[in-house]
Amino acid sequence: MRLHSCYPTERRTGASKMNWLVVAFAVCALVPSVHCASDAIAWCYDQPSCNDTTWPVIAANYCNGTRQSPINIVSASAEPDSSLVAFTFNNYSSTSALKKIENTGKTIKVALGSGVGISGGALTEAYDSLQFHLHWGNGSAFPGSEHTVNGKRYPMELHIVNSKSSYHGNTTQAIADSTGLAALGFFIEEMAGDATGQPESWRTLTSYLANITESGQTATIASGISLDDLLVGVDRTKYYRYLGSLTTPTCNEAVVWTVFKDTIKVSKDLIDLFSTTPHVSNSTSPLMINVYRNIQPAQPVRTQGTSTSQASTTCYSLGLIALSLALVRG
Repeated sequence: MRLHSCYPTERRTGASKMNWLVVAFAVCALVPSVHCASDAIAWCYDQPSCNDTTWPVIAANYCNGTRQSPINIVSASAEPDSSLVAFTFNNYSSTSALKKIENTGKTIKVALGSGVGISGGALTEAYDSLQFHLHWGNGSAFPGSEHTVNGKRYPMELHIVNSKSSYHGNTTQAIADSTGLAALGFFIEEMAGDATGQPESWRTLTSYLANITESGQTATIASGISLDDLLVGVDRTKYYRYLGSLTTPTCNEAVVWTVFKDTIKVSKDLIDLFSTTPHVSNSTSPLMINVYRNIQPAQPVRTQGTSTSQASTTCYSLGLIALSLALVRG
């Protein structure tokens, strides 16, 4: 999950400056109106001096923590949990919720309008959906999802970033809360067959990439496509759940992760546009490719179902009932 960095206009020194920067990273990503600088901590994906192998050093407050994301999800090891019920998606059908698309120099990000949010899904309260962004490799042939499942990496991954509604957009509070943020992760894979420009919603979204080829460029998204349109084909009642972190510096361990099992199917030509259109800086700089963090140590993962202990208790109880009935009849 991608964040920006930013810094205050007044002078700060020592530990107070570093503490402010840690908070500022999340504020800039989640509140688009905040003025941001791109590299208060100069991290990157592609250079040996600042790629993800260096983040535990250059952003040590959290990136070397014990609850880091992304992870490899081993489906057979996911603990069944009957509390993982369906979500309620508020205004995900709105065709005017997508407001602005931006090339951040690290990803492509879309800001969402107010009134979009999620609840249910075993979350402790409602969350506001603030933005979504994407991670990818180098075309459909070189996958770049952040999470993997049973070792498989998908071509792309979409992250919808949500903050607890009770914080009313105060992301300083959200990132200080171990469950202050909720991220929805959706895998994107190549559509079968020789389809091009499909689905229509993704053709519309990717059409804006030509207008944001350089870092810092933005474009207003016209009404016409919704989040539901972009998530077409995904059964949103089936998912994995774990507690983790942001996947970019400063890697705050404040995220309830939901990774959906079904994939979004997008035609190869549209997937390839992400690695052939936007640049990391200006038009003469490298193309934006391989924008994902490598896998971090495993975390406990849950999924839908009844736990072994619950099943054992149920079977034991049913067995006692059957035995009692047999004795009565005898």
